Parts: sequence; C-alpha cells; structure tokens
Amino acid sequence: MLILAIDTALDACAAGVLDTDTGTLIAQESQAMKRGHAEALMPLIARVIQESGVTFAGLDRIAVTTGPGSFTGLRVGLSAARGIALAANKPVVGLTTLTAYAAPIVSQNGEQAVISAIDARHDQVYFQVVAGNGSALVQPRVAPIEEALDVSRFGAMHLVGNAAGILAERWTADAPPPISVDAQPAPDIAWVAWLGAAVSPDTAPARPFYLRAPDAKLPNDPLQRASQHSAS
Repeated sequence: MLILAIDTALDACAAGVLDTDTGTLIAQESQAMKRGHAEALMPLIARVIQESGVTFAGLDRIAVTTGPGSFTGLRVGLSAARGIALAANKPVVGLTTLTAYAAPIVSQNGEQAVISAIDARHDQVYFQVVAGNGSALVQPRVAPIEEALDVSRFGAMHLVGNAAGILAERWTADAPPPISVDAQPAPDIAWVAWLGAAVSPDTAPARPFYLRAPDAKLPNDPLQRASQHSAS
C-alpha cells in the first residue's frame, strides 16, 4: 500500500510517502513553522511526490492529522488531503495528533503508560493517556495543566508531545518521575503514514478534532460544521 501522509496541525508542515510493502518511507519533507502552512504545503507535497516517483493516481490512500492543533493549520492540511483524494479518486483517513505522538512508544510494546500532551495555551493542555498496548486509560480532553498532572497516578510513564516538557517541569514531586520526555514540536510524519495504513476510512474520517471550539469562527464553514460531530 502506498500512503501519502500530511501534517499541518502544529508547528510543522510535513508530508511523506510510505510503501507498506517494503516498510519504507520512500520520500518525506518537514519544515518547522508556526504559520504559513497554506503557502508551503502544496509545493512541499509536490516535491515529496516527485522524490517518491509515485503519481497521485498511484497512491492507495491519503492520511492527514485532524487535531487537536492550530485551527488554521488543520484546515490547510484537511483541505489539501480532501482535494487530492477527490481529484485522484482515493480514500482519505484522519488521525489525531495525540495518537500520532504516542504511536512510536506504543509500537515498542512496553508496559508503561504514555501521555500525549499538546499546548492548548491559557495554562491548559490537550491530552490523552494510553497503556503500553495502546488501550485508552484517559480519553482525549482539554484540561488545566494541574488537572492533567493527575495522570501521575498511573506511575512511571512516557511523556510525548509539544507540551511534554511543560508537564515534566511541573510533574508531581512525590510521583515516580517520567521514564522519558519527548517534546518534539510535531508528530513524526512516518507514524502518521503508518497509522493511516492501519485504520479504516469508515472509522477514521478526515474531519477536524478540536476538543474545544476554535478561537476564530468563520461563517458557513463546512469544516467547522463537520467538527461539531467530533468536538467535545
């Protein structure tokens, strides 16, 4: 299976092409950026496709991160993924940024839990907790940092996400310290692709996963309306 993965949810603009038959990410590019995704994404995708030697028609699936993350960034990635899928007549799937952050550690089949945390500003984080086998311990939510720190009750655990360092700095003093702290600014595009290969378009729709209403709202926005079914 050939997967085009796209991520613009956080502080990177990234794309990659995964060949699951060989287990190889045959092309990828990632640019660190806090804004400007709209201008950068399509040229970046064009370069990745050219490097891969695969045509859009030759792809089997498109995968894209759905959030939580930047409202503007998410719209850019989702719009591009949907447009390519429509033009190439290919299925498109969506993966949350929280799951993409946790995937590399879960893949190691460890015993310790993993908390994925993303800075939601205003002293809050988006977060979820999964066991070492990937089963849910705390469902995705947005909460004050102090409330999120209650996850220390699960014992020694891995911290991942762009807010991992924030949690580590304020970790409960009498709790077991984190096993690892990986504060990368965005998920690894390779894992976005692998997750995209593992899920079904029927159960992993490419629509925004905000967890809370965006600060800016656009009138008659189809992505906004679609997000109402997944926000909580």
